[in-house]
Amino acid sequence: MVFSNNDEGLINKKLPKELLLRIFSFLDIVTLCRCAQISKAWNILALDGSNWQRIDLFNFQTDVEGRVVENISKRCGGFLRKLSLRGCIGVGDPSLKTFAQNCRNIEHLNLNGCTKITDSTCYSLSRFCSKLKHLDLTSCVSITNSSLKGISEGCRSLEYLNLSWCDQITKDGVEALVRGCRGLKALLLRGCTQLEDEALKHIQNYCHELVSLNLQSCSRITDEGVVQICRGCHRLQALCLSGCGNLTDASLTALALNCPRLQILEAARCSHLTDAGFTLLARNCHDLEKMDLEECILITDGTLIQLSIHCPKLQALSLSHCELITDDGILHLSNSTCGHERLRVLELDNCLLITDVALEHLENCRGLERLELYDCQQVTRTGIKRMRAQLPHVKVHAYFAPVTPPTAVGGSGHRLCRCCVIL
Repeated sequence: MVFSNNDEGLINKKLPKELLLRIFSFLDIVTLCRCAQISKAWNILALDGSNWQRIDLFNFQTDVEGRVVENISKRCGGFLRKLSLRGCIGVGDPSLKTFAQNCRNIEHLNLNGCTKITDSTCYSLSRFCSKLKHLDLTSCVSITNSSLKGISEGCRSLEYLNLSWCDQITKDGVEALVRGCRGLKALLLRGCTQLEDEALKHIQNYCHELVSLNLQSCSRITDEGVVQICRGCHRLQALCLSGCGNLTDASLTALALNCPRLQILEAARCSHLTDAGFTLLARNCHDLEKMDLEECILITDGTLIQLSIHCPKLQALSLSHCELITDDGILHLSNSTCGHERLRVLELDNCLLITDVALEHLENCRGLERLELYDCQQVTRTGIKRMRAQLPHVKVHAYFAPVTPPTAVGGSGHRLCRCCVIL
């Protein structure tokens, strides 16, 4: 025991229970469990429901089974506000029904990767957890449209919903959801491959408070759907369209004309987008902070020039596999306000026209923290070392492919390994 009986009796006598509970409220789960083993008095204090308002079991995911969740729910009851069961694959519908019945004040629930749960869990949440604001169902692959109908009827305070990789969801489920949950601010639909433009039309009609929308790999989405979203969701600040390969500059035009608050745009692998679309976007969306343009293979230095002029808040930019980008584009970026003051991350993997000259330009970016240069074949170790002499804090990731030099006739060649370097 840490304390003798006398010491423990003294501390319990000197400090009122309310103060002791306040002290215990600052402890994490592991420490609370240790304190609960000290004595009967501390066991009662440590396991008091008021100390268990926020619980994250991710670090114990392999050990968490249904009975653990049931016991927690009975212990915490109405005190519990936030619970993360991320990765707890042993937890299923029966345990979460008990949880929902006991913890009716829950506001934040993370079930990411709880692959055993089905629509039954969502029915329970709908019935008992009307205060729910944040729900993460990522990779709960048994979830169907029926779950969304239930959520819309019982969880109308919902502001954040993550349905990523729940690939049974269709436009009917989205329609049912948004009719009931009109206060949604963030909706993540990554990998919901059955969704089409009509689903976005429903979002447009009902989710006027929407701030963040993720449609990554929703490959059936076209310009028509994006235009509808932009016309109905003028508060949009973050939009992910990566992997939506049908999109053209018409989508960028809609964003530029309707979503001036946009801060984050992810458009990786949208290979039909051009300088014309990004020019209009840059001229209208001056709050842009993060852009992922990987494999937007048609863009040139013209896009960088416009971003340099009109987007002074830009902090992170991915141009990987944009093979038309040259040192001149990096020059404009480096000499801009965002280059001097804001730029933290720049990804240039497979930008084949980039040379050591670009690295000299980047010496102006005093806040740069990370630079990706994998397979930039004209960049040398010498160039990297020269830049790092001026920017010693920057992490440079580069890969120098193996090279086989020519050999004399009849001689045996040897490989000079130009390896991966993280400087």
